[in-house]
Amino acid sequence: MGVEYKDYYKLLGVSRDATQAEISKAYKKLARKYHPDLNPNNTEAEAKFKEINEANDVLKDPEKRKMYDSLGANWQEGQNFQPPPGYGNARFDFGQGGGGGFGGADFSDFFETMFGGGGGFGPGGQAGFQGSPFGQRMRSKGSDAEVEIGLSLEEAFRGGKKSISLKEQVAGPDGYPTMQTKTLSVNIPAGIKNGGKIRLSGQGSPGRGGGPAGDLFLKVRIDPHRDFTLEGESVLYDLRLAPWEAALGTSVTVPTLDGSVEMTIPAGISSGQKLRIRGRGLGRGAGKGDQLVRIMIRMPKQIDAEEKELWEKLAAASNFNPRA
Repeated sequence: MGVEYKDYYKLLGVSRDATQAEISKAYKKLARKYHPDLNPNNTEAEAKFKEINEANDVLKDPEKRKMYDSLGANWQEGQNFQPPPGYGNARFDFGQGGGGGFGGADFSDFFETMFGGGGGFGPGGQAGFQGSPFGQRMRSKGSDAEVEIGLSLEEAFRGGKKSISLKEQVAGPDGYPTMQTKTLSVNIPAGIKNGGKIRLSGQGSPGRGGGPAGDLFLKVRIDPHRDFTLEGESVLYDLRLAPWEAALGTSVTVPTLDGSVEMTIPAGISSGQKLRIRGRGLGRGAGKGDQLVRIMIRMPKQIDAEEKELWEKLAAASNFNPRA
C-alpha cells in the first residue's frame, strides 16, 4: 500500500527552482514560528515543526534533493506514493534506538519509503546516515537565540566583564524539559549603544548530529539614569543656573560618565541652550558621541524685601526685551 506523497517545496513555501539561500531563509523563518519551545503543548505546531525539518533535511542536501526532484512534477501532495524502480537501492542506516522528538529527525513514512531506513535513530536521538550514498551523518547547527539584558549607563560607557544569569530549557533526568539557570561571564564592549547586540558563539540551542550549537545574542537595554538622558549616542545633562550666573557667566563643575569637568559658562547664556563636552558619550572611535549640557535657568521661589528692591532697580535700569 502506498504512502502519502510529501511536497517539500510546498511545506517550506518555496518554488521548485529555489536557491539554497532561499530554502535556508524559508526554513529558519518557519522553524522559529513553530518551534516547540514557543508553542508548548501545541501538537499541531509540533507536527508542523517536524514536517518542515524533514523538508529542509532533503532540500538542503543537493544529492537528496536531486533524488527527490527526479520524481517529477506529476505527484501531488496527498496522493499515495510508491517509489519508482531503483529507489530500493538508496538505503540509509539510521542506527539503533527509539523515536525522535523535536530535533527534526522524526521522519514521515514518505521519507523512509523514498530514502530507506527503519525510522530508528543514532546516539542522542539524532538521525545518522552512515553507509549511505551521501557518506556522512546529518549535521546541522543549532538555532540562534536572543535575550535582553539591562545595563546601567556607566556599564555601557566603560564596558568590562559582567556576570549574567539566564534561564534555559534542558532535558531533565527523566527526559522531560526542565528549566535551569545558566551563568555566563560577558565582556561588555565599551561604549555599546542602547539596542546594541553582543554575540556569544556557541551559547544558543544545541546542534543536531554532532553539529555546532547556535549563537546567543544579548540585546542591550540601557536603564534610565538619575542624572543623564540618552539622545542617540549623546548623553544629555541638565545644568541649573541662577539668573545672575547666566547673565554674568560663571565656572561650574559638571559631572560626566568619565569623571567631573570644570566648565566655563559664557555670559548671557539662555535657558535651553546646549554646550558640548567632546567624547563623553557612547560609541567608539570616530562614532563616539558627546555629552550635551543643557542650560536650565532657575528662579528663586521666594525673595525678601531687599532682593525685591534689587530686582526692581534692575528692571528699571535694563532695556532688555525678551520678547523682541
